[in-house]
Amino acid sequence: MRVAALALLLLCIAGSVSAADSARVRLDAFSKGLTSVSANFEQQVSEANSGKTRTSRGTLSLKAPRQFRWDTTAPYKQLIVADGEKVWIYDPDLEQVTVRAQGTEEAHSPLTVLTDLSQLDRDFTTSEQGEHDGQVWLRLKSKDKEPQFEYADLGFDSSGLASMTFKDTFGNATQIRFSGWQRNAKLAADQFTFTPPKGVDVVGDAAPAAQAYPIR
Repeated sequence: MRVAALALLLLCIAGSVSAADSARVRLDAFSKGLTSVSANFEQQVSEANSGKTRTSRGTLSLKAPRQFRWDTTAPYKQLIVADGEKVWIYDPDLEQVTVRAQGTEEAHSPLTVLTDLSQLDRDFTTSEQGEHDGQVWLRLKSKDKEPQFEYADLGFDSSGLASMTFKDTFGNATQIRFSGWQRNAKLAADQFTFTPPKGVDVVGDAAPAAQAYPIR
């Protein structure tokens, strides 16, 4: 099964900090003034039941407050676009698009704290995890009654956020490594829109959502 990295979600950029700074200090420095970011990613997913590990690579873009794009390019193609109202997941090989309202799952994602640090203490509990693998780590646990993940760890090196690991409620472990961060990059508006190609199956409600979060 292809894993779309819901957390997809879960994205960061580079900043200038001291090697002695805590992970929370590095997160604060990284997030200050952030409006958009793009980067490359490499993701490894270890399945709890089978023990199999799957690796994928691609690019990501994030624009405050609620738009993101997660474009897997190898070893298969998959595109996830959140436009502020809907989340679109496009599998070209399956010729299928899945669409759903952009709602509570995204609201409790570590992704959202990067552009709204006030949400960090409101929606998560945090704890410093010390230094290992050349990075200092901050653990986030959602306060939601039905969280989508057990925890998410953000790993910072001297230049900014380098890694993220998280464990979902099924025991699957995901590790994401980031490279080539571009802070406040000028991102084209069409990166955060999606129109299903002709001939593909659309699963879900593609009509305008009753509950919408306007892009500001």
